[in-house]
Amino acid sequence: MSNETISRPAASEGYDRRALIDAFVTMRAQTEKLCEPLETEDYVVQTNSDVSPPKWHLAHTSWFFENFVLDPNISGYERFHPMYHYLFNSYYNLAGKYHPRVKRGILSRPTVGEIYDFRTNVTEKTVNLLEHANEEKLRDLGEIVTLGINHEQQHQELLVTDIKHILWCNPLEPVYRDRPDVATQAPDRVGWLEFAGGVHQIGFTGEGFHFDNELPRHSVYLNDYRIANRLVTNAEYLEFMNDGGYKRPELWLSDGWYTLNEQSWEAPMYWEERDGDWWNFTLAGMRKVDPNEPVVHVSHYEADAFARWAGKRLPTEPEWEHAVNGIAHEGNFVDSERYHPAPAAPATLNAPVIRIAGASMQFYGDVWEWTGSAYLPYPGFEPLPGAVGEYNGKFMSSQMVLRGGSCATPQNHIRSTYRNFFQPGLRWQFMGLRLAE
Repeated sequence: MSNETISRPAASEGYDRRALIDAFVTMRAQTEKLCEPLETEDYVVQTNSDVSPPKWHLAHTSWFFENFVLDPNISGYERFHPMYHYLFNSYYNLAGKYHPRVKRGILSRPTVGEIYDFRTNVTEKTVNLLEHANEEKLRDLGEIVTLGINHEQQHQELLVTDIKHILWCNPLEPVYRDRPDVATQAPDRVGWLEFAGGVHQIGFTGEGFHFDNELPRHSVYLNDYRIANRLVTNAEYLEFMNDGGYKRPELWLSDGWYTLNEQSWEAPMYWEERDGDWWNFTLAGMRKVDPNEPVVHVSHYEADAFARWAGKRLPTEPEWEHAVNGIAHEGNFVDSERYHPAPAAPATLNAPVIRIAGASMQFYGDVWEWTGSAYLPYPGFEPLPGAVGEYNGKFMSSQMVLRGGSCATPQNHIRSTYRNFFQPGLRWQFMGLRLAE
């Protein structure tokens, strides 16, 4: 994925036509590149209600452009197939009815080949529309196409995440993309970054794309705080487990303790104990748990329990954003094609080849970091008008905020103000934690 980004222009300015088209075409090709290791049978599987079949992601992201770009802007536009509008709408109620999410995996038709034909058709028509739009129309198209690019980048991340779950559910333990074993080094002992409290600003500012939930920029009051200079590792999490972390109700939120017992949690998702050793399933197959890597695939409940066990807490959303001010967006993203978190580089040594220089604090990439903040609207928040207003605003209930991106996130998709959110009991996404106090 190119690091080039499309900026949202001022009202009096227009979009760079060629840059917009190039970003669109590059992004569409990247989605399909992520599917290259798959066999045809892999495209259709849905392993639980949170996972969608890969072919559904391919179709839904094309539906987005057909529904919000092509249909409203091409006179007499004929949809590629009359039923695709129903089959591949996700949750946009204002756009019409949609096929139940839990039934996406029972659709053997349309075929994978037909879905790729749909993608090609939508891509070509979108490019043609952008190439021939006058400057005024291009300005309007640029807004929704840029939103569509970022929407599809989110689905690229979900593709990686869902493919991992699909392959994990297969007893054959298939490999998505092989990765050589590389000796890792233990990161330095955790250090603490200290920040003065007071009134600070958070929320998006400046130029460039942003989602509506990152606005408006507003003032928050912070007490003095400290935040860890790296993520929690597998070795540290194993200490928690060996100290009875999953058997001590005093460490857990009430809902977390209930969920732990209901789902029989004993370790992070994808971990399995074999002959006294812990192994974890990765997109490179089953591997021994590397003690130096960041712990991943833990729920908010597990992250919160670990923090309480350690005598610390999770950072709040404003603290995290304040702490990363001025830090470059470098790290282990999907662009590296590692598809798994990597250890922090020891500060006194050259970074291992699997790390990116300057990214030793791991604020970006590797794992989405749970915060202690509920996903709520910023003061004065206003969703976008129309169906795209359902994108973020209607989920502002019963969810917790995560920050920073992961090894499945495109690097040019993330920023310091980006707000991800999930229900606290979920852990199939690349989720981890750092501590604060």
